[in-house]
Amino acid sequence: MSMERGQILEYNLQWFAKDGPGGEKTEPATAKKLREAREDGKVAKSRELTAAFDLIVLFLVLKIFISLVGNGFLEVFYSVYNQMSDFVSINAVNLSEQAVTSLIFMVVVQMLKIVTPFFIFGFAITLLVSILQVGWKVSLKPMQPKADRFNPINGFKRLFSKDSVFELFKSILKLAVIVYVAYSSIKDHKNDIFVLYDIPLNQALALCGDVIINAGLKISFVYLIVGLADFVYQKFRFSEDMKMTKQEVKDEYKNTEGNPEIKGRQRQRMREASRRRMMQDVPRADVVITNPTHLAVAIKYEPEVNRAPIVLAKGEDYMAQKIREAAAEHHIRIVENKPLARMLYANVDIGGEIPPELYQAVAEILAMVYNTKQ
Repeated sequence: MSMERGQILEYNLQWFAKDGPGGEKTEPATAKKLREAREDGKVAKSRELTAAFDLIVLFLVLKIFISLVGNGFLEVFYSVYNQMSDFVSINAVNLSEQAVTSLIFMVVVQMLKIVTPFFIFGFAITLLVSILQVGWKVSLKPMQPKADRFNPINGFKRLFSKDSVFELFKSILKLAVIVYVAYSSIKDHKNDIFVLYDIPLNQALALCGDVIINAGLKISFVYLIVGLADFVYQKFRFSEDMKMTKQEVKDEYKNTEGNPEIKGRQRQRMREASRRRMMQDVPRADVVITNPTHLAVAIKYEPEVNRAPIVLAKGEDYMAQKIREAAAEHHIRIVENKPLARMLYANVDIGGEIPPELYQAVAEILAMVYNTKQ
């Protein structure tokens, strides 16, 4: 006759919870997790907000220095035009390589002089806005190569992920808003644009500059609104991504602070060791002051060692009973004084000297004990 035996399988119910082991991520991120994320370069930062401030500063600088920029470009044009006859022959066959190189170098230097202030302002604004968003923390971990970045499967997952779809939608919406604002700004100057061929070059450049700068400023301020909205969203998204499950919080606490059960047992052993040492000092006491049953304080006075009497041991309830038993066993005087016992128990640590305001009361008891012994 055969019997079928049932098999008991162990499994963790947390694996069936939402968001995997540990359950749903409902707990805010701990300081340790936020610090580790910061070291890995994961922060709530909006690139749109940085780009918006860069655009605003760019067009403001252009508006202020438009005359200098226009004159600079005209000087480059006139310099190149006036020097053409110096290195090109009439038949254009004896073109000097050195002359061409010199001309190109001169043009590059002049152009760099014009655009360098814009690069400096752009770099300064980008750095300042980044610091205001996430603070100053240099991390090289995001630049380190990782194998999963070269995995084509992970690349396709990122390409068709929810975040990618959202970024695509945001880019389309942003482009549509910018095109609309640019069209509205330029449409107001359509009559001026049609007369560009009939006005001098300087006036034409100035007119084009005004149209472009005004349209750019409008686009920049609209882009700033988009950047602020994106910054709020990035903060919310980062907070949601950093959330932890209850199990993750417990595991982190165990790893950083230690297992609470083990620490509790360690504290219990330390208390027991302290009590044993305290009970070993009771036989050295001169007197034990009681409440009479709830509290007990053992006092010792050695004038050549301490300035005032010290508390060798103290306890309440069970420990008070043990102190009284030890005192009786070693023929130490037990004195009942409820107010003094309460004051000593509440205000003096084990091994500490009694405060000056209790000198008189303790001295009277010690004098009585010494007289009794003599």
